[in-house]
Amino acid sequence: MKLTVPTMLTLLRIVMIPVLVVVFYLPYNWTNFAAAAVFGLAALTDWLDGAIARRYGQYSAFGAFLDPVADKLMVATALFLIVQGHPTAWMALWAAVIVGREIAVSALREWMAELGQRARVSVATVGKIKTIAQMVALLCLLYAINPARPPHPMPWMGMLVFHIGDWLLAIAALLTLWSGYEYLRAAWPVLSAGERLVVDSPAPDSKIAGSARE
Repeated sequence: MKLTVPTMLTLLRIVMIPVLVVVFYLPYNWTNFAAAAVFGLAALTDWLDGAIARRYGQYSAFGAFLDPVADKLMVATALFLIVQGHPTAWMALWAAVIVGREIAVSALREWMAELGQRARVSVATVGKIKTIAQMVALLCLLYAINPARPPHPMPWMGMLVFHIGDWLLAIAALLTLWSGYEYLRAAWPVLSAGERLVVDSPAPDSKIAGSARE
């Protein structure tokens, strides 16, 4: 398998996940800058790999699979770190909404792909707006929250940046629910007709195929 430049950037984004975790918990006052920088660099590679793929036509099946996985892993990790660093009920709720929606939409896309209807749940405009708000929110919160700092003062403009990130995360969570509803609404005609589709019925050779897999 030949690795394209976009795929290598996606793999780099996955490698940066443990780096983000380690940097976040370093016992220094500057770790908030480093954590925000690592996350910002990961977000940059996300934009860059898509731009390169479109500009030079460097598409691959492996890259198409890996890119959304890397995005979701990075976002989920950042959310877990933020909730641990600022363990409030609202922060946990926004994180649960965002992660829960990602799991639900991923399952919905997999189901629709099995039915040959994946195009019905393509990324909508509201999903793109949600992604921008979410990324900026996580960047702000990683900058403002440092578990090594309490009870020391927040970094320069830390309180302002924290409130911006907090509100943007709430907006992103609400947009997450909205975009999740849009995905479900687009897929509903197929899902509601599911009882007439024999997707799980055994094929004539299913027993033989099952034995071969075992």
